[in-house]
Amino acid sequence: MRKITILLIFSLLFAFPAFSAQEKIELSSGQTVYVAIYSNVFIGAKERPFNLAAMLSIRNTDLHNQITILSAHYFDNNGNSLKEYLPKPLNLAPLASHHVSIKESDEAGGFGANFIVRWKATKEINTPVIESVMIGEKSGQGISFVSQGKVIAESTK
Repeated sequence: MRKITILLIFSLLFAFPAFSAQEKIELSSGQTVYVAIYSNVFIGAKERPFNLAAMLSIRNTDLHNQITILSAHYFDNNGNSLKEYLPKPLNLAPLASHHVSIKESDEAGGFGANFIVRWKATKEINTPVIESVMIGEKSGQGISFVSQGKVIAESTK
């Protein structure tokens, strides 16, 4: 009976690793992050475009250190540059946030629009949360969702 109990405990530890180890905190001193932006989604059998407003959100999650946002560059569906939303670097204090808004009527980005966000810090810190939030409403029908940023380069050099 004792062997079965021990075997059961070990199998649970391997089946559910979250119980056996702490989540690793990601640290970095700078990254380049890709963030998907959906200017519209397609609805119905005829796949009609449903325009969405979008917000790029950058949140410094470090309790003690500022980050510097180097750029927030907006690209369209074909990878063409549309606009740099930060003409100069922006410092974000610990736990501070910054956002960029794309109006629902702005269709320039198309379905595959995206931001490339570059940030840096003076030392390794908690990585910021960089994501987009899309929302739209038409004729009483609404839609909203979030897209998480994806690190595509660990250095900003």
